[in-house]
Amino acid sequence: MAEVTDPITLALRVAAILDEHDISYTLGGSLASSMFGEPRGTIDIDMAIRLESQQLDDLVGALDIEFYVPIEAAQRAVAQSTSFNLIDETGFKVDLFVLGNSLLDRRQLEHRRRIMVRDDPPQHLWVTAPAEQVLRKLEWYQAGGCVSERQWRDVVGILRAQGTALDLADLVHTAASMGLGELLVAALEDAEIST
Repeated sequence: MAEVTDPITLALRVAAILDEHDISYTLGGSLASSMFGEPRGTIDIDMAIRLESQQLDDLVGALDIEFYVPIEAAQRAVAQSTSFNLIDETGFKVDLFVLGNSLLDRRQLEHRRRIMVRDDPPQHLWVTAPAEQVLRKLEWYQAGGCVSERQWRDVVGILRAQGTALDLADLVHTAASMGLGELLVAALEDAEIST
């Protein structure tokens, strides 16, 4: 049986392949929220990518060397701006979310941050910025019927940890334009942050 890969190592492997193919990406999900908020374990890795249909065959060919890649799901994800997954030899899963052209999809790449995740030798990953993580997680929370305690805890944890480092006026304005204004106000209250 193959040795279990830690999430950062796996994210770096996928990121290197994406970089080789000039595909913009940003780490999201619980791994990213742990970097800016409350740390927690993860059972998969989420990465948002800007992938055009003409890039798909080359990318799948490169990924297929190390990962199982369901080609039909990948094709559908590119056509519909949804997601597909990669599975490594240990069974660990990477979800690739193909970004569309929504406000949050654009912001997620425009505002991403390059974070050093290993220092010997230095290794970096592009990570979704805290404000965009809050917005994305609120979006998922709302889409799931406002019942996911994990999503809510991640949002509140990021808000508490980032506090005044966030551009709250921009965050409030953007959340309102996305129909997430009331949820953000409630999250800010839970995080004990006044606007």
